[in-house]
Amino acid sequence: MENKHRLNLGLQILIALVLGIVAGILLQGKGEFTSTFLQPVGTIYINLLKFMVVPVVLFSIIEGTISLGDIRRVGSIGWKTFVYYMSTTAVAVIIGIAFATLFQGFFPVLQTSGLTYEAKTANFMEVIVAMFPKNILEPLLKADMLPLILTALLIGLGILLSGDAGQRVGESVKDIYAVIMKMMELVIRLTPIGVFCLMTNVVAVNGASIVSSLGIVLGVAYLAYITHIVVVYGFSVHLFSKMGLLTFLRGMAPAMTTAFTTSSSNATLPLTIRCSNELGADPSISSFVLPLGATINMDGTAIYMGVTSLFIASCYGVHLSVAQLVSIVLTAVLASIGTAGVAGGGMIMLAMVLTSVNLPVEGIALIAGIDRLFDMGRTTLNITGDATAALAVSNWDRKAGAKKSQKK
Repeated sequence: MENKHRLNLGLQILIALVLGIVAGILLQGKGEFTSTFLQPVGTIYINLLKFMVVPVVLFSIIEGTISLGDIRRVGSIGWKTFVYYMSTTAVAVIIGIAFATLFQGFFPVLQTSGLTYEAKTANFMEVIVAMFPKNILEPLLKADMLPLILTALLIGLGILLSGDAGQRVGESVKDIYAVIMKMMELVIRLTPIGVFCLMTNVVAVNGASIVSSLGIVLGVAYLAYITHIVVVYGFSVHLFSKMGLLTFLRGMAPAMTTAFTTSSSNATLPLTIRCSNELGADPSISSFVLPLGATINMDGTAIYMGVTSLFIASCYGVHLSVAQLVSIVLTAVLASIGTAGVAGGGMIMLAMVLTSVNLPVEGIALIAGIDRLFDMGRTTLNITGDATAALAVSNWDRKAGAKKSQKK
C-alpha cells in the first residue's frame, strides 16, 4: 500500500529541483554556508554516481554484446547507432549556427583584451590511439570511456566466440550485471537529495547576476536546445518509435532532471538506461547503445559550439565565411567522438573548434564564467538524444527480426 502513495521518482526530482532554486534564492549571498554544508552532500551524491559509471558501462556493454547473441547483429546495431549519433550531432551544429546567425546582431560587444584560457586539445589521430589501452586495468582506473567501451566490446566478442566456455562466463557476467543494477537502484533513490543540495548551492553562489551580460547568448543556446528536442527528437520518436514527444519526455524526466543538475552524461547513465527501458527500449540494445552515446553523442555540446563560436567571433569582430562554418560543423562532429561525458567536457571541444577556424582560444574566457549554465542544458540534450537512439535502434532491430521470422 505504501508504494501506491509514494511519489514517482521523476516528480520527486522535479520537486527537489524547484525547492533547490527557491532555497538558493532565499540563501543568495550566503554561498559560504551552502558551499560548506550543502555542496558536500551533492558531491557525495555525484561521487556515488561516478562510482557506478565504470561497472555499469563495462558490464552493460559486455552483457549487451552477449545478449545480441551474434557478431553480425553486433555489427548491425553498431553501425546503425554510429550513423544515427553522427547525423543528429551534425544537425545540432547546424541548428546552433543558424540560431546564432539569426541573433548575432543582438550579441553584446564585450571587452576582449587580456583574456586567458588554457585548454588541452588533441588531434584526431591522438584520439584514435588513445582508444586502445596499454593494459586492461588502465581504462577502469581512469574511467576513460572510449578505451573502457573498447575493452568491454572485446570481452563481449571473446565470450561470443568461445563456445561452451564463453557461455559459462556469459552467465556469470549476467549475474554480476544484475547485482550492479540493484546497486544502481539504491544510488538512484538518493537523486532528489543530491539535486536539491546541488541546485541550492548553484543558485546561492551565482545568483541571477551571473547571466546579466551574457544572457542573450545563453538564451539563444537554450532556444536552440529546445528546438532540437521538439523538431529532431520529436520527429525521431514519432517516426521510429511510434511515440508522442510528450510521452517520451515524461518518461525521460527523471534522467533529464538529473542530467540538468549534475551536468554529466556518464553520471546520469544509470538513470538514462532505466528510463529508456521503461519507455520500451530493448534492454540488450540500450545497454549497448547508451554507454556508447554517453561518450560519442554530443548534440547539446554541438549546439553549444555552434552558438558560442559565432558569439566569440562576433566579440572579436571576426566574420566567419561559409567554408569556416562548414569546418565548425565537421570539427564538432569529429570532436564529439573523443570528448568524455563529464562536466566541462564541452569547453575542451570548443577549444578544438575555435582552433580549426583560427579564432583565439582565449575567447573561451568570455563564456567560461557561465559555462556551467550552458553545460546543464547541453548535458540534458545529450542524454535525451541517447535515449532516442536506443528506442530507434530497438525498433529497427525488432523489424529486422520480424522480417527474418517471416522468411523462415
